[in-house]
Amino acid sequence: MHSGTGNMYVHFGSQPHSRNKPSFRPFAEDQLRWLRRILVAPVGMAKARAELSGSGTLILDGEPGSGRTSMARVLLREHHQDVGVYRELLPEEPEEGDDLALTHPQLVGTGDRLLLDVSAVAPAQWDAIRAGLPALRSAVHEKHARLVVVMPRGGSLDPALQRCRVEIQRPCRAQVLRRHLRMHGVPAEQYLRPDPTVGDFLVEERPLREVAEFADLVRRACEVAAPGEKFGHWCEAARKARTDRRDEVAALVAKSRESSQRALLIAVAMLQGAHADVIHRSAQLLLEIAGSPPDEVPLLQRKDLAQRLAEVSAGSGRDSRVRFAELDYDSAVRTHVWDHMPDLREHLGVWTARSVHLNDPHMTRELRDSLVARLAGEYLRTGRPEQLAELAAKWCSATVSGADAEAAVQALTCGLDHPVHARRLRQWIYLRCRGQRLEEGLAHVLVRVCADVIADGHPDQAMLRLYYLARAEHRTSGALQSLCSLVETSHRLRRRLLDRLARSDRTAADLGVFLPVSVPAPLTDPYDNGRSLVEEKSVQHSLTACWSAVLLGLPRPAWQPYAENWMHTAAVTGRRGELLLALLVSAADRCEARRGAAFAALYASARDAEQTAPGGPAGAALVTDLLLGQISSAQNRARPATPLRAV
Repeated sequence: MHSGTGNMYVHFGSQPHSRNKPSFRPFAEDQLRWLRRILVAPVGMAKARAELSGSGTLILDGEPGSGRTSMARVLLREHHQDVGVYRELLPEEPEEGDDLALTHPQLVGTGDRLLLDVSAVAPAQWDAIRAGLPALRSAVHEKHARLVVVMPRGGSLDPALQRCRVEIQRPCRAQVLRRHLRMHGVPAEQYLRPDPTVGDFLVEERPLREVAEFADLVRRACEVAAPGEKFGHWCEAARKARTDRRDEVAALVAKSRESSQRALLIAVAMLQGAHADVIHRSAQLLLEIAGSPPDEVPLLQRKDLAQRLAEVSAGSGRDSRVRFAELDYDSAVRTHVWDHMPDLREHLGVWTARSVHLNDPHMTRELRDSLVARLAGEYLRTGRPEQLAELAAKWCSATVSGADAEAAVQALTCGLDHPVHARRLRQWIYLRCRGQRLEEGLAHVLVRVCADVIADGHPDQAMLRLYYLARAEHRTSGALQSLCSLVETSHRLRRRLLDRLARSDRTAADLGVFLPVSVPAPLTDPYDNGRSLVEEKSVQHSLTACWSAVLLGLPRPAWQPYAENWMHTAAVTGRRGELLLALLVSAADRCEARRGAAFAALYASARDAEQTAPGGPAGAALVTDLLLGQISSAQNRARPATPLRAV
């Protein structure tokens, strides 16, 4: 029923674009859920929650190690919406103007959950960031977003922002330890008993991070404990694992003078928990790579594996899994070998790459990942993230899939998850993505880490890297598809990408990215109080500029399917559909000397679209008629008596 003036649009069928889009990286939500389960609320969390809910902005203050960042992530998770993404703002990482200042209007998207952790910045940098907070708060309020700022301890704050500041205090460390143990599955009847080792550990003022690490050591000690050992034994093993073992390991290495002994020691350290067969074959492989001469002792006169393992303080249980006798001893051995046998580092990279290819049923995906992670840990511990990345690039240079690619993805993921070196790894990936020539295998790996790792907390940076990869699309890299999937999660990201494409040289490579990114359904989808991207002036400018370049620079068969999609959408979206047609006509009007040919090509595309319209040719003919009227208006003359000739 319609009673009043104006047009009435009746839509049949379903909208091709769904507003209920899944999270781009589903397991990121699992990580936040786990964080919520293990978090013991610091003193002041209720006040912080109320402030974030009320004003949309929370400025967290507190002692380092009090759980500020973890609490910030949990609070932001509580404000999850169907629109918007979780992001960590990085104002300190400019990439040729691609990162936005805190005052930039495109920084905040509708429903975004923003974390700005500047707890470790210098005072001068905090002063600069603080100056941009009022503008950032205003954008957050306008976009119905949420912002949590973790400020430096002792930093000053403007009076207008003091009401958003909440200071938290460290929760009870005993409660934190028990919560972690409970979530790790340790029986309550074990950890609720008083234990002197736990008491000595908790008496010191420790960051919550160390409490979590101790709980994890207790869990691991529980998993490998002998029958009959109880909580006290697990805690004592965890305590010993935290002690300095440098002298002890140095003595063991000095005693193990034979190449075969040291190869076995290193294999156990890198593959702790692996089956004895894998340990044996890996040790032999390391001897081969390091150039050690073969053992000339007759086979039946050689020491058996059990004796050789005992010589390096290791052994295997009933499950044939090899472990050191002491908890976390493998970490101490890796540290010693890496620090004091530097000539072996290059060989370890080759050995790791070949080990993941071992044809053994016990060489599982989990074991391969842990091997790569242990090697990556030594690169990162000693401040060599770029060397780790170069090693990963070497592994996957000639392959698109398989064990090499998986190892490279795992190595880069370890670096990107590192709290200190992640920034340098993202910069290395940025420079590689911008490069003109990439091997197929490396391009495939970079697409995966951008889409699945960087996009987790830094979608803007992931989008930029995927854009460069998509411009130089490889046959199987999937960069364009991943880029389209990423911008599907956020209207803000699509707006930013369209703006970048409009400011580019609009080469054929750029236009090849533009066409699938500019699909009409998300452009006409209302997302903010009924608004849509196609109604925004900046987006209209980007679309017009890029479509004009398409009409001038690409043959019609290349863009015809995308133009048909626009016209099909125009038939079912009312006023926004008319805007789509107007943008196409405006783009053709900008073609100057080829205006007539561009208008004719659009008209011909509209006629072809009538034959493929989901609602049938009758409704599509109305779109063609409307398009022809807009073309006539653009040409400043009356509607022609005969249709334009198709090109």
